Amino acid sequence: MSPADTGAVAATRANARARTQAATTADDRLRPGSPGYRRANLALFAAGLATFALLYSTQALLPALSSGLSLSPARASLTVSATTAALAVALLPVSALSEKYGRTPVMTASVFAASLLALAVPFAPNPAVLVALRAVQGVALAGLPATAMAYLAEEVHPAAVPSAIGLYVAGNSIGGMSSRVVGGVLSEAFGWRAALFAVGLSALACAVAFRLLVPPARHFTPGPVHPAALWRTVTGHLGDPLLRGLYAIGLLFMAVFGAVYTVLGYRLTAAPFGLSQTAVGAIFLVYLVGTAASAASGALLARTGLRGAFTVAAVLCAAGLLLTLSSLALILLGLVLVTAGFFTGHSAASGAVSRTALTGRAQASALYLTAYYIGNSLGGTLGAGAFHAGGWGATVSLALATVGAVGLVAGLALRRPGAATP
Repeated sequence: MSPADTGAVAATRANARARTQAATTADDRLRPGSPGYRRANLALFAAGLATFALLYSTQALLPALSSGLSLSPARASLTVSATTAALAVALLPVSALSEKYGRTPVMTASVFAASLLALAVPFAPNPAVLVALRAVQGVALAGLPATAMAYLAEEVHPAAVPSAIGLYVAGNSIGGMSSRVVGGVLSEAFGWRAALFAVGLSALACAVAFRLLVPPARHFTPGPVHPAALWRTVTGHLGDPLLRGLYAIGLLFMAVFGAVYTVLGYRLTAAPFGLSQTAVGAIFLVYLVGTAASAASGALLARTGLRGAFTVAAVLCAAGLLLTLSSLALILLGLVLVTAGFFTGHSAASGAVSRTALTGRAQASALYLTAYYIGNSLGGTLGAGAFHAGGWGATVSLALATVGAVGLVAGLALRRPGAATP
């Protein structure tokens, strides 16, 4: 190589290093170790904890609601299903509003409005008002799941986004679990109204922490809301057979999960078990199994592909459902298997959605979440109705049929060559 060529190469490399350094300096997104990154993580953790504590705040209290308000299991379950259904309907519109008004304002309004509504819920004079307040609360809660991922993607350095999302999801799961566990303890000691009020106060404290901690958005660019363009994106996703199948699979897995955990309290507080409300609430600690199952699902998916992951998830759910027909010890083991199966299937399906959608990924994920929460509403209501009509065996039969539908839908959706690969 001539001296001139050597000099040209050196100059090229120097220019490349300069461009890289300039880009790094210009990229002021939040990085691990910085105060802003820690604040963003803690803020989203607090908001996620509040959101999912409120979303499922009545689930562990359903037997107490039935007793206190003279409600059948199906009617009491509406305090959960109305909230998740309203959230599902609100997800897409709220995500569109965040494109115009910003992620932080939408998340702040969401968590504060839901928390303040939570303080009114315990004072509902009758079941109709209680369900209506919970439905409005569901609309308010939509702001966080609709925008949190987008906020993290915009404000956090790409290399740190997965860990930031992991902490946010941890807040979600801990919030959902803690409201059930703590609610069960407080309900037995002070009644269901006091339990719901305590959850509301805790959520309001989390909302204040979120507002004080969340760093200002520096990388959000507002844009107009185009309903026609949004509609084209949505219909395009719904026209994709694989995406349609993944949405249906998420809905069906969540329907199984919702049916089991909505009716669980009735099953265990009745004869022959006769567990206390505190003991029933503590059983929701089984949710921790979901954390491990979600972490392991990536390796399973890499080894077996989508079809294999869905098969494993469905088999775990079916085996767990059958075990719940037996003794208390086997019921607990069955819940572990159902929980592991659900989180395995949910992780595989939600991840496949983001990989399948080549455009409009935010809307594709929002559609998945919409189907997911509709599944929760349907599973809870139908599962409770089956229990009221035929006992736990009827609920298990309905859930097993739903698991069978997962296999059918997965078989149809993954027929396309390459669709079953991760």
